[in-house]
Amino acid sequence: MRKGLLLYNPAAGRYPVARFVRSILRPLKAADWQMDVAETLSGTHGRQAAYQASCEGYDAVFAIGGDGTVGQVASGLMETETALAVLPAGSTNVWAIEQGQTPFSWWKWWSLRDNARLLAEVPPQRVDVGQCNDRPFLLWGGIGLDAQTIHRLEPRPRLAKYLSVPHYFATTVWEAAFWHGMDLRVWADEKEVEGHYLLAVATNIRHYVGGMAVISPDAFLDDGEMDLWLLSGNNLADALRHFFDMVAGRHLTSDQARCLRFHSARIESNAPFSIQVDGEPMLGGQEATLKIKHRALKVLMPEDAYHLLKTPNAG
Repeated sequence: MRKGLLLYNPAAGRYPVARFVRSILRPLKAADWQMDVAETLSGTHGRQAAYQASCEGYDAVFAIGGDGTVGQVASGLMETETALAVLPAGSTNVWAIEQGQTPFSWWKWWSLRDNARLLAEVPPQRVDVGQCNDRPFLLWGGIGLDAQTIHRLEPRPRLAKYLSVPHYFATTVWEAAFWHGMDLRVWADEKEVEGHYLLAVATNIRHYVGGMAVISPDAFLDDGEMDLWLLSGNNLADALRHFFDMVAGRHLTSDQARCLRFHSARIESNAPFSIQVDGEPMLGGQEATLKIKHRALKVLMPEDAYHLLKTPNAG
């Protein structure tokens, strides 16, 4: 019998999830999981609870929440033998959407149970974890405009999450109206680049901007590399152009968007910049160091999502 911890974030998403948590237990128990249930009290508590579960020999932590919760639990499980299983219930669920899962809502309350069934019998896979200034991230690490928007938004009250997409877009537009970019010096493996950019974002997955755009269509979760996108510009018009280019896929051929594949990278600026990881704000500065921990995290993912792996494995 496998042992699992159901760890849910009561503040995640537009809809309180606590009353639906017990519905997940039946399909997991039917698949021979022995389950315990706990709620997170903060991001730090989520990381600590996940790490404690690994120390106590749990086979998996089933994290219920959004991308922020996913990143926090992943950082607690990195380089352990306990797998991360994601049951999406946040205001943004890009990790899960990329893998074909349906996020929880009151109109799709059964999705938690269905996603639990998808993950109950699959073998663990290993994926890469990024580090930005030594803080782990599973999806993205970004500086500049997107990080400024996240610093402005988070933490959000639940009422604001009902309008999360227009709220995020409006806040980004407001920030871009006063943001004139930053002069950056970038070292990515053997490549050196200098320029003026609205933002720089390292991505381990294919989707971006809340899942609305595929920024890196050829990204793999386990290949030991990530993409560093540098988007040029200095005003609101440039920011809007990049947004619509990404949604349409035109950024892949744009001379205003540059992609650097890297194993390790360093970004410097003479002026301080904001930083975000997995959609959560972190302390900014004038330098960001990006590293990759190759296949450092075990995850449970739907079998239909194995195309996101370069080399599917059984643990």
